[in-house]
Amino acid sequence: MRLIRHLADVPPEGRGAVLALGNFDGVHLGHQAVIRQAAEIAEAHKAPLGVLTFEPHPRSFFRPQDPVFRLTPFRIKTRHLQALGVQFLYDLAFDAEMAARTADNFVEEVLVAGLGIAHVVVGYDFCFGKGRAGNASLLTQFGGRHGFGVTSVAAAKAGDGPAYSSTLVREQLKDGKPAAAAATLGRPWEIEGRVEHGDARGRQLGFPTANIALGEFMEPKLGVYAVMAADDSSETPDWIAGVANLGMRPTVGGTRVQLEVHLFDFSGDLYGKHLRVALIDFIRPEMKFNGLDALKAQIAADSADARRRLKDYQGPPPGQKPRH
Repeated sequence: MRLIRHLADVPPEGRGAVLALGNFDGVHLGHQAVIRQAAEIAEAHKAPLGVLTFEPHPRSFFRPQDPVFRLTPFRIKTRHLQALGVQFLYDLAFDAEMAARTADNFVEEVLVAGLGIAHVVVGYDFCFGKGRAGNASLLTQFGGRHGFGVTSVAAAKAGDGPAYSSTLVREQLKDGKPAAAAATLGRPWEIEGRVEHGDARGRQLGFPTANIALGEFMEPKLGVYAVMAADDSSETPDWIAGVANLGMRPTVGGTRVQLEVHLFDFSGDLYGKHLRVALIDFIRPEMKFNGLDALKAQIAADSADARRRLKDYQGPPPGQKPRH
């Protein structure tokens, strides 16, 4: 997949693409339906498959005071898009100039002059242009005028359930329902980050942990989770079962939310490595204990609980089983 950040840098082979257009935060099953529809059209027309998205997320531009809400920061989103067969990722800056573009200017300057698209695919609720004035219907009118096709993909959902959406995933994670979020995403939700040096208290308690700052990821329900974790440096990650605490660590006077991951039967050095941690099941809310002995006993109980929950887990990624 080729990443293109400026319209002036679009190569000849990157023009004339069938384009999936949207923010795609989470790359959930609804987003995947849009991209797969674009892929089918691209194959039929023997055209490249492209995705156009924006950084920062427009919500961050318009509401910078909001708490962190991203499901998939850019690095993670690109991995999911590449896995869907996207050939060109056009990642444009969402700044004051982009925010001021009217719907017709966006079509004429970005889609037509900048990318020379052959066809564009959007979700049923997609809006664009200043004041969100453009929608799929207006896009179809522009397509007729400028000679590109338009496909609007209906809401994707499971049975009579709600439509898949990034908002739904955030709600599920905030409610401590990672399995429900996984059903919306089509895979477990992951937190990724560089393993940092901590105070080594977990090792002193007999449960060494890999510590990761939450960073650009939204904050799900705080508490203890059964998790799967893998070093991101390998193309075929070796997923290892574990237990993790996501929270402030009130028993030891913690001052920030962080993820502490204890991997079962693992003795390697993870410091400085980039770790992927998939939240599989919520065990309990975070709590404060009366001393380190009580904390140690609870960690042992949580570890045993997580081992039970993960014993028969067949989850991410497909075809790879966890080590327990």
